[in-house]
Amino acid sequence: MNPTLRKPLIAGNWKMYKTVREAVETARELVQFTAAVNVDVMIAPPFTALAPVADVVKGTSIALGAQNLFWKNEGAYTGEISPVMLSDIGCQYAIIGHSERRQYFGDTDESVNAKIRAALEHQLIPVFCVGETETQREAKETFSVLDKQVTKGLEGFSSESLSRLLVIAYEPVWAIGTGKTATTDQVQEVHAFLRSLVEKRFDNLLAKSVRILYGGSVKPDNVTEIMNMPDVDGALVGGASLSAKVFNSIIHFHH
Repeated sequence: MNPTLRKPLIAGNWKMYKTVREAVETARELVQFTAAVNVDVMIAPPFTALAPVADVVKGTSIALGAQNLFWKNEGAYTGEISPVMLSDIGCQYAIIGHSERRQYFGDTDESVNAKIRAALEHQLIPVFCVGETETQREAKETFSVLDKQVTKGLEGFSSESLSRLLVIAYEPVWAIGTGKTATTDQVQEVHAFLRSLVEKRFDNLLAKSVRILYGGSVKPDNVTEIMNMPDVDGALVGGASLSAKVFNSIIHFHH
């Protein structure tokens, strides 16, 4: 990995876990652990904890992310949260199109595209999630599925509008919360394919600078191996990010 172009990003997706008190406590611990890290760190607590956690991480090396957003600034959209609200409380990132959102809540390539646009309009860095299911992998459809997700998800954007902002997260759906992890060869093959896809759709500059994270059962004992792949620029960590100690040992992987 070329460190001048792509600084590793270790992102923790807390999913639907933690009360406000628990979230603030974990964030406080993390702030102490990460005082002098040389990677970018982001945590995405549940919506109810975002504002209090924002106060804890303000001015530290930890950035705040949202787990989702809606693509309008305001309106009669009961239960939704807008990019304006997120940037207002200090979010810097937004996870978009996570496989769980696609699977349970009807996120489509089209709605993901609208959400990425909304995030960028409000200077939120989109963490754009793509990945194939077990059935798709077994049917040898991995590359065509990813091609469609990336092409439709990024349709209508220019290289300039995405430059230095876009983060892609590859999460093989069959490796999330299942304890199965893709082999490092599988991960590198897909990440290299995604980078070549960005180059084909946009240009070499964006392909070189876009950070591609791996998500799918990342743990302290496999993170170093995963991070040493040439096209892996970070990790989107689920369960292992809920404990400050465990997440900290992932953040301090061996370069």
